[in-house]
Amino acid sequence: MKNILTEQSNPQSANIDLMETSEIVRTINEEDKKVASAVEQALPEIAQAVDLIADSFLKGGRLAYFGAGTSGRLGVLDASECWPTFSAPAEMVQGFIAGGDYSLRHAVEGAEDSSELALKDLSAFNPQPNDVVVGISASGNPQYILAVLKEARARGAKTIGITSNPEAKLKPLSDVCILTPVGAEVITGSSRMKSGTAQKMVLNMLTTASMVKIGKTYGNYMVDLQLNNDKLIDRGNRIIAAICEIPLAKADEYRIKAENNVKTACVMAKKHCSKQQAEKRLAKHNGILRKVIEE
Repeated sequence: MKNILTEQSNPQSANIDLMETSEIVRTINEEDKKVASAVEQALPEIAQAVDLIADSFLKGGRLAYFGAGTSGRLGVLDASECWPTFSAPAEMVQGFIAGGDYSLRHAVEGAEDSSELALKDLSAFNPQPNDVVVGISASGNPQYILAVLKEARARGAKTIGITSNPEAKLKPLSDVCILTPVGAEVITGSSRMKSGTAQKMVLNMLTTASMVKIGKTYGNYMVDLQLNNDKLIDRGNRIIAAICEIPLAKADEYRIKAENNVKTACVMAKKHCSKQQAEKRLAKHNGILRKVIEE
């Protein structure tokens, strides 16, 4: 195990149990500062992965995350946020964790070592040639991840690996391997820390950048968000007002007429048309608001 970077001891925290509280948190913070730099090193591969995913979406394909423990939880988290943020259907971005949903709150012994669980979860996703499968693992070595990537490839899907270990076994099974060399953890082997933070940053980039590329934003506004509470209704009104350069009260009127659809409201305001006409214009341009506004 000593050859695996994610299992090495960190000299900066060797005496952490003797430190004062302020020194403990400072040590953790200093190590956390290294995460963004590690992710920066992987930006070319992250960009390649985004292009694969966006191309998949445009062809009607799907994205699936697979991971064990912290990695699996982060994948499920990122996938579950895509619907409220981008109105992406639940099947478009999916997250799977070794051991099933029970593993989201509890440790399931041996789950990461099970090829059987991997193939069961992958079969539930049923990867097709237009789909992208992402294996997330700090060490990049669990049998669960390796089995998922190997079988996904065999079925014709594109594969992406995310790891903090330069010697990860998932590398040759990945069409794109995203390596974030964060170094040894503050607590030896606790990859929920720097490795987990790096994974969260990478997953955010993969879905956010992919959604941007397929027209789920207008500028930096999330125009496909779900307006399902007071905070989000207010945000929707502000987005409509900013894009259309109209008062908030007027934006609220358009939102109501558009039945809480921000894109439709923006087209109605910009093109001075009915809800039905706005929907037709959006359909003509595959829902890309900028194309409708600029036509």
